[in-house]
Amino acid sequence: MEELQKDLSTLVGRAQDEDGLVAVEYAAEGLRELDLHPKAMRLSSGELAERIKLVVHQAAEDLREQVEAAMGRAFGEENNPMKLLGDPEAVLGRVREAEVTYNRTFEDVMGELDRIRRRLEL
Repeated sequence: MEELQKDLSTLVGRAQDEDGLVAVEYAAEGLRELDLHPKAMRLSSGELAERIKLVVHQAAEDLREQVEAAMGRAFGEENNPMKLLGDPEAVLGRVREAEVTYNRTFEDVMGELDRIRRRLEL
């Protein structure tokens, strides 16, 4: 877990628009860098704002993919918590499996305790 935390703290999502006018770095703390090429100032304010929003979204998605990959390496792809977050039905399935296992174990333990209690009374 310690190694995973170190890995996650170093991840940075990066993206830039197709013209190279807007470049962004996005990390766990949020937006780290926003670089605007001087030619970006020739865009309308609305167009520049849309490009910035799009590139920030792409950088955040790049970071999410890196986090998912790091979690996959740490937990294995089948148990990757990031994949479970994207699939609520899979999470519910896992919870149901855990519940069944817990109930079975509880019943086994209680049955064994009952057998022990009966033996001690004899």
